[in-house]
This record gives sequence, structure tokens and C-alpha cells, in this order.
Amino acid sequence: MTDDFLRAYFQRPELAPVIESCDAERTLHARLTDDPRAAVTPGDLGQLADADARENYAVVLQFRDRLVEAGTVEACYLGAFRAGDVTLAPLFLDHMAQVIIRSILDGAADPFRVRAAELLFRQQSVTIQDGAILMGDTETVDRLATTGGFGNLGQLLGEAGVDTRQVELDVLQPETAESYWGRSDRHDTVLDLSFTRPGLDALSRVLEAWIAHFTEAQVSIQPTQEITDDKWTWHIGLDAEASALLNDLYNDTEVSDERMGRLLSLFRLEFRDPSLMRTELAGKPIYLGLCMSEAGKLRLKPQNLLVNLPLARES
Repeated sequence: MTDDFLRAYFQRPELAPVIESCDAERTLHARLTDDPRAAVTPGDLGQLADADARENYAVVLQFRDRLVEAGTVEACYLGAFRAGDVTLAPLFLDHMAQVIIRSILDGAADPFRVRAAELLFRQQSVTIQDGAILMGDTETVDRLATTGGFGNLGQLLGEAGVDTRQVELDVLQPETAESYWGRSDRHDTVLDLSFTRPGLDALSRVLEAWIAHFTEAQVSIQPTQEITDDKWTWHIGLDAEASALLNDLYNDTEVSDERMGRLLSLFRLEFRDPSLMRTELAGKPIYLGLCMSEAGKLRLKPQNLLVNLPLARES
């Protein structure tokens, strides 16, 4: 955990002093910019005149303290869920997931894998088009829907009732995939997660790497179109919707066609070394599911793979 990593949070717009900032706020900001590990007491925060500033500092300092105590981003991330009481803001959880997967994929040459990795920390809007399962970055989709691709001008035109052009995001294709590198920070490419498509295979490889990074366990994850296993014993939902759906299917609870239609992907996970699994589950496959919400959104929860994986208990 470096000082520069911590300092970046105190340089965010939410904490940057503005014209109306009081002297106490400016002094605190300067102190934390100089020493991002500096101790801050409730009395220090109480001197800030602006209530929003007090709240923003309290939230970031809680995160800062958790990071410093954990020592690494990975330890802080895992600790947030293993404690059973997730109090960190979702934004910070996404930040940590992004930093971790960026480290895991450092030097990656496959654009599909890097784009698939965005699902671990950015919400996606799902479109089913001619049977294809297309993922677009929700923030980007919403912004373009408002501005028509013209930025602030487009928003003004829209508010004035003037139609702007319809913006279509590019679907990542093998023949054009290299274009991703020049626009990755714009989050404006669409990932096709249809069965047999490169995007679904890329997501599988990303999830394998995520597990290996945290647990050192080598697993194989393969997309599958259905679960026909009479001895189905373990499953993990990769999002809240999938967790609930798989639980109901496992317990033979009736599921509506509409809800089943929101199931996007199934995967079969197997440990290359079954001895790393709980004894009663050793050698048995684990099934994973991915679902969209009623609103057509996907919020993948990569932490589910870590806290729900049936690893052998440490002696």
C-alpha cells in the first residue's frame, strides 16, 4: 500500500477545496496531501464548516484506514466480505476490483479478456439482439442516450427537444478487436457474451485468473448451455439475480419463463487439483450462473467466487 495510492483519494474532486471551503478544510486537505496516512480525529472533522465535506472526509478516511490496516488491496478487498458486514461504499469495492484485475492482466494481449474484465467492476446494460447477448457499459450507454454523442451540446439539444443522432456502440469483433486499445478508457465497446463467442470464453479465462490470484488454485471454467447433472451439489451465482435463480432451481422451486429468460450464461467450474476442495465435494463440478435484472442490467460480483468457493478448510 503506497502513499501515492492513498494520496489519489484525497485529490479526488469530492475532497478538493472549493472557493467556499473554510480554512480548516483547506488545512486538512493540505495535511493529507502531504501525508496521506496522517491521523485525523473526529475533532478535526468537526472543525469543517461544510456538512458535505465532513461526510466525504469521513467516508474516505474509513476506507483509507481499512487499506492501511490490511496492507494490500487484496487483503482489504477480501476482508470487506469475510467480516460479514460490508460497510465500504460500493465505489471503493469497484475501485479495488479494478486495481486487482488490472494487476492480474498486466501485459495481457487479448482485447476480449481486458474488455471482459470490465464486468468485474463496471455495471453493464444487456441487449438481446437476434439471439446475441450484448453487453454495453451502463454509464456510457446512459450518457450517450442523453447526449446523442455530442457531449454537453447534445444534452442541451435534447433538453430543448431537438433530436440528436442515434449513437451505436461498436461490438468487439475478432477482426476489429485491436481497436479496443485506443478507446479502452472510453468504455464504449460492446462485448458479445453469446455461447461460443470469444467474449464468453474471455470472461471464463478472466474468472480463472481471478481465482488463481487470490487462492493459488488452478481451475477450469467452461461455458455450458444447461445443467444436466443428477448429482449437482454446489453452485455460485456471479450476481445477486443468478444466486437467487440457481438456489430456486437447485431446490426445485418453480421459476417463471420470464425469470428464466434473464439467465444469460452458465458455466462449469472444475478444480485441476480436487484435493484443494472440501472433502465431501472433491472432484465434483461447481456450476456458475450469470443473470440480468428485470431492468436489463448486470452487476457482476466477483467476490462471490472468493467467499463461496468450497475450498478445503485450513488446518
